[in-house]
Amino acid sequence: MKKNLLAILLGVFPIVCLAKAPNCFSWPMSMTEVWMKNTEIVDIKDLDESKTKITLMATEKKGKDLYTQIYHFIFYDKYNNSYEIITKMDSSHEECSISSVNGYLISKNFIIS
Repeated sequence: MKKNLLAILLGVFPIVCLAKAPNCFSWPMSMTEVWMKNTEIVDIKDLDESKTKITLMATEKKGKDLYTQIYHFIFYDKYNNSYEIITKMDSSHEECSISSVNGYLISKNFIIS
């Protein structure tokens, strides 16, 4: 009986431990767009948000409701040029903007006609 109980607890325990991380892509995405405009990489009005690719690369739980999240964005402008950026920031289920967003431009690809 004890072996069965132990097997059940070991099977259920990992499910209980998994917490769903907050879905906070909009905060780093907005801050990245503003950063690209301010540094004259690309103007926000030239971006085609419908083509933007967003990937949550990593989430690390740092506290009760505090997570560090790493996102990978690929932005496209209306000329089909692309801008690849990795962001890092802290978030929670209550607030996505707990920390500032650190953004790293990985690549700019331009179509030459």
